[in-house]
Amino acid sequence: MFKKLLVLAIGLFSISLSAQKFEISGKLIDKENKAPLEAATVFAESVTDSTLVTYTITDKDGEYKLIGRTGLKEVNVYVSFVGYVPHEQRVKLAGDRMITLDPIALEFQVESLGDVLVKARRAPVTIKKDTLEFNAESFKTQKDATVEDLLKELPGVEVDAEGNITVNGKPVNKILVNGKSFFGGDDPTIATRNLTKEMISKIQVSDTKSDSDAFTGENSDGENKTINITIDEDKNKGVFGRVSGGGGTDDRFEYAGLVNYFDNDLQLSALGGGNNINSPGFSFGEIEKMFGGGGSMMVSSTGAFSINGRSFGFGSGIINSRTGGLNFADSWGETSEISADYFYSGSNSYEETQRERENILPDNRYFTESYSRTEGNTDRHQANLKFTTKPDTTWFIDAMPSFSYTKAENSYESNSRSFNENGDLINESESDNQTFRDGKTFGGNFNVNKRWANGASLSLRVNGDLENNDSESYILTSAETFGNDGQSIDRNQFTDGEQENNNINSTLRYRLPIVKDKFYLNSEIGYGNDSRDDRQYVYDLNDASGTFDNFNIEQSTDFENINEFYRPEFGLDWNTKKANFGLDVAYVYREMASSDNLRDFNFSQDFNALEYNLNVRYTISQKMRIYSSISRNNEAPQVRQLSPYVDVSDPLNIIQGNPDLKPSNSTRFYVNFNNYDFQTRSGLYAYLSYSETDDQVVSRSQVDENFVRSTTYDNVDGAYRFYGSMSYSKDIELDTLSTIKVGVSAYGNVERTVNYNNDQIYDRDSKMVGPTLNFTYELGDFLELRPSYGIRFNTVEFDINALEDYEFTRHELRLRTKTNWPENLEWSNDLSYFNNPNVGAAFQQSTVLWNSTLTYSILDNKGNISLKAFDILDQNTNTQRQTSENYVQDVQSTVLQQYFMLGFSYKFNTLGKKGEVRESNFFF
Repeated sequence: MFKKLLVLAIGLFSISLSAQKFEISGKLIDKENKAPLEAATVFAESVTDSTLVTYTITDKDGEYKLIGRTGLKEVNVYVSFVGYVPHEQRVKLAGDRMITLDPIALEFQVESLGDVLVKARRAPVTIKKDTLEFNAESFKTQKDATVEDLLKELPGVEVDAEGNITVNGKPVNKILVNGKSFFGGDDPTIATRNLTKEMISKIQVSDTKSDSDAFTGENSDGENKTINITIDEDKNKGVFGRVSGGGGTDDRFEYAGLVNYFDNDLQLSALGGGNNINSPGFSFGEIEKMFGGGGSMMVSSTGAFSINGRSFGFGSGIINSRTGGLNFADSWGETSEISADYFYSGSNSYEETQRERENILPDNRYFTESYSRTEGNTDRHQANLKFTTKPDTTWFIDAMPSFSYTKAENSYESNSRSFNENGDLINESESDNQTFRDGKTFGGNFNVNKRWANGASLSLRVNGDLENNDSESYILTSAETFGNDGQSIDRNQFTDGEQENNNINSTLRYRLPIVKDKFYLNSEIGYGNDSRDDRQYVYDLNDASGTFDNFNIEQSTDFENINEFYRPEFGLDWNTKKANFGLDVAYVYREMASSDNLRDFNFSQDFNALEYNLNVRYTISQKMRIYSSISRNNEAPQVRQLSPYVDVSDPLNIIQGNPDLKPSNSTRFYVNFNNYDFQTRSGLYAYLSYSETDDQVVSRSQVDENFVRSTTYDNVDGAYRFYGSMSYSKDIELDTLSTIKVGVSAYGNVERTVNYNNDQIYDRDSKMVGPTLNFTYELGDFLELRPSYGIRFNTVEFDINALEDYEFTRHELRLRTKTNWPENLEWSNDLSYFNNPNVGAAFQQSTVLWNSTLTYSILDNKGNISLKAFDILDQNTNTQRQTSENYVQDVQSTVLQQYFMLGFSYKFNTLGKKGEVRESNFFF
């Protein structure tokens, strides 16, 4: 073993010594008008095997610098630019390795070349208007790499441990495969962790737009990105997927399977899985991702996770979850596409929670101890359909109906006791509840878009939901207060509930070009109606008959609530090659009404408000952009906040609405800056935002001598928030094998909230700054080290003496390692240290968590045997301190604890060449 390691080390050292730095610089110009060519790709490859050595993008002056390290004596330099004939020349690196080439004049490429065949290498990076395109073959990864592994090698692309993707600091919220959503497109990891690099032709990155906006030519806000994974045409028919399973100590288990069939435009997929380690059933427990969702390092995961509103697992504590689904996508002729998916998700959850709360009042304090236990079982079915068609080049129509059915059973029991500052018992309560719920929702979107040759367009967009929920609840409650007017309350009740929620939103938008492709006038009329019927009939137990037949009108409700609005809007868009400017101004006419059919009262309120949005995007260069916006939005109070109904369902917390509430108006200013230099592999992303709110709706409570809380709502002014973030990353190539990636980021927040403390108004000012430092060291495919350190400084100040100012500092240190030696064995570790000085002295302030995984490849790398250990040091706790305006509490609840698991996974792939299925060609 020692001899093998010594030989390996000597070999790696020898390769490093042979790699020498070089620089090739020059300029690109148009052959006819001699103008510089910006955003062309210049790259160098080895002469012998065409391996990519380095690449760059030309700047606004058409200049470039190819900087890299290699032991080669000569390289081939290629130039690629959309619309021009590619250029190739050989450059010798012997002797002086600082080389300046003569200006290269590119010739415009005629679209039709007759019988002439032009062969050129595909550039590693190509910029096409608003799309960034990466050639998969140009980026080196380990064998059998997934798309996620490939994305990590692309400049400006970051992938975190949970599979979330950012491009130049902006999140990716949509994943497509060959232009179609893959399993709904909502969870990127299904595609990125199951498609392999060998299948991929190119990765395309663009700003996220709806299909309708893309058709009519509307600009996006640029704040989210879409990735389209293009499969090589020669490998787009066949079956691929994987299965996995594992079992471990403490009765822990997981299993999952995913199978896909591709036939050019046709995509068929099926998945299923389950586990009791608080993880999505289709995560497959891969190396770094094996712990995704399975309890966070600081506190346990809630166990529930949601993907664009689609829930997988419910509740918190320990989750036993199960999932299953089918997906279909295909093209109908040249004009239409259809996709459909079905998902089933279910879970059993269990959690116990203990709380110790210090409640802060202006003139005194009281303390509450509470315990709760929750168990639940939920099953959910959801089906979605998407149909798009373009009858001709001027029409685009899409329809996206959906249906879901949920059945849930939950039990909840709790007890609490409150004491004054002298330790005297003031009140106590116990509760034991059971709830059964059936819910059905039918909804969807419908869009019709028409455009004309002059650039004008007309769009009708409609979306809505019809929702019905039936529930039955059994509630056993007792509460007792021990003050001068002490009282005892005992309730044994049955609640028969039904909710019907019907909402529709529609927009008719016309876009008129004043100057084609440059200046547009927009007009829009919007209408929305949200109707909610909420019936909760409460029956007390009849001791004589033993049945629930005593109708309790005081606690029962039968509301009909309507929120209806009209919203005319006018705006303009001005577009140039460098800048985009947009202004929209709208006026909202809103009516909110509520009626109580039991108590025979009703009220209605009209709310009118001005809204606007002004945004500017300026492209300084292909590498550098800036975006800024200022907006004002109106938010009406909730109907329950307006209703004068007195809610006494919790005898220690009584709630009543305020019909005199005003709507809140928020003004927000936002600016971001984005710069990525392909040559130095470095990027800077920063943003700042400031917002303030007038007439913000807050709760206003009073606590009596028995600590019974009565709450209503009020409007306050003076709330604001200022926050910003900056991140910088850079790749440093030490030699042909070794690379260091450095990431520095910082987030800051200054916020003022205005609230009430026992009917006394006060300001709460909070400040937070949190810098983070990340390193990644890679030594070929042999070793990867990823240390990171983050620190967070927090201060909170109050302008009333009843509340104490406080400050604390939180540290987080993390080290992730991965080694691949020998070739078939991979060992990964995740070691984290957390320090939380703000928790109470009775709780553990520092935690060290260590997760580790050994994976051994077998069956020609088609199969994996894995051994993973979660929380080796057995320190995972779910203790945290929570603070708000009126209390400080320490919480401890059920957490996923140490376990060891042995697992096996197997990948298969028969994707073949232009419809020909490869025989028995499996991969892992």
